[in-house]
Amino acid sequence: MYRPAKLLHQLLLSALLLPAIAHAAPLPSYVTDFFTGLHTLQADFDQQVTDGNDRPLQSSQGHMWIKRPGRFRWDYEVPYRQQLVADGERLWSYDEDLEQVTVQKATEVLTSTPAMLLSGEEPLENVFNIEELNPAGDEQHVLLVPKSDDSNVTRIHLYFSGKVLTRIKAEDNFGNTTTFSFTAFERNPPLDKAVFTFVPPAGADVVGDID
Repeated sequence: MYRPAKLLHQLLLSALLLPAIAHAAPLPSYVTDFFTGLHTLQADFDQQVTDGNDRPLQSSQGHMWIKRPGRFRWDYEVPYRQQLVADGERLWSYDEDLEQVTVQKATEVLTSTPAMLLSGEEPLENVFNIEELNPAGDEQHVLLVPKSDDSNVTRIHLYFSGKVLTRIKAEDNFGNTTTFSFTAFERNPPLDKAVFTFVPPAGADVVGDID
């Protein structure tokens, strides 16, 4: 059974929280415009997972918040209530149905693959081979291929409409594809630090290092 939040560890982190791009000359201008000056964002999301034969494996919806660098929160509402929260020090994953919290130190998670670049210190072109696809179409499309083979992610597609990021599609080495589609997208909204603070609920089983 696919639990939506667990899919984000290798897919979402490498796709949404991209590094600083001040020196990423190969990037199309709309990508540069989007990430330059990006501090916070929030949106509703629809997440679809398919296998190598394009058969649906899992569908989920919810809301997400991001505060760069290093903080984000994804609240899954359908079909399972789950949270994935990075507070700048730890990564928390909470499954409400299972009453279980998994916690990892951010430094350990973020160094497990070069694609997880929450700190924004590495230029994007150092991590990915970048190719612009369909540049004349109504929807701009950029393909990112990790230069290292240490990541489970093999290809990441970013889709833009104007200066708005509308979709992210991530392919993994198991042959699955995870697509995130965004609506109600807000760029640089004011976000309180409390949004990214997680306190394990009373009675929940906590697995991991919280010292």
